[in-house]
Amino acid sequence: MAASTEYFNQCRALLEVVAVQEQAIGQAAEWFAATILAGRMVHLFGSGHSRILVEEMWPRYGSFPGFNPIVELSLSFHNLVVGANGQRQAMFLENVSGLAGRILRNFDLSARDSALIASSSGCNVVPIEMAQGFRQRGIKVVAIISRRHARASHSQHPDGKKLEDFADLVLDTGAPVGDAMVRLAGLDTPVSPGSTVGGCLLVNAIKAEVAERLVRAGRPPTVLTAGAVVGGDRAASLFEAAYDEHARRLAGLYQHLGEATPRPAEPPPPAS
Repeated sequence: MAASTEYFNQCRALLEVVAVQEQAIGQAAEWFAATILAGRMVHLFGSGHSRILVEEMWPRYGSFPGFNPIVELSLSFHNLVVGANGQRQAMFLENVSGLAGRILRNFDLSARDSALIASSSGCNVVPIEMAQGFRQRGIKVVAIISRRHARASHSQHPDGKKLEDFADLVLDTGAPVGDAMVRLAGLDTPVSPGSTVGGCLLVNAIKAEVAERLVRAGRPPTVLTAGAVVGGDRAASLFEAAYDEHARRLAGLYQHLGEATPRPAEPPPPAS
């Protein structure tokens, strides 16, 4: 069997793992749609290569405003590999306790917000503390992990906690222990990871379910759409409108920062 055929077969298995999580995907979409309908934002976070799922969610073709991508370059800028801004530093920083708190200090968070955090192992400190910080503020947290990899991995958190311990809902990419899915004769370590494939299936399924709920609520989303689909003028109009909406929503996340007197607590979104 060709190595590529083996990879394709493994990816089909990932699709099966994701497809049986339809009810959980729907629950995540309920929380996210409620946040967007309330005029707030769904916070997205991933360190390392989990950043890919953040950018897959927004902004790109087929996506829409309502999501706040929190991408820390110090944790996810891999291009140089070594030297200044290299991978060694990024891997070190994603296990520095307290960094998540400094990231969250930048936003005026509300219990009407929700969050999606991706981490294949669910064992690095910063994603765990991001989830913990959101939960402390009454924000629903959806985690995307690889369950098999997470179970086999040792948590770097001082209390031994993992991302799933601070999540209201856990979704599984289906990737194996170590992520890589293809074994070759003459090579004692596997190649070709699968967590990104499973993760992209999950976030785009959520995206579709959220859009369906917004349409049902009479608030259809402004979707970034290619000119090849809707024509150049319409595509440009959609892009401008989507980016303007994103800016207006983002402005609300800075509105009350640093105020001496806390504003009245907002009621949480209704339970679904």
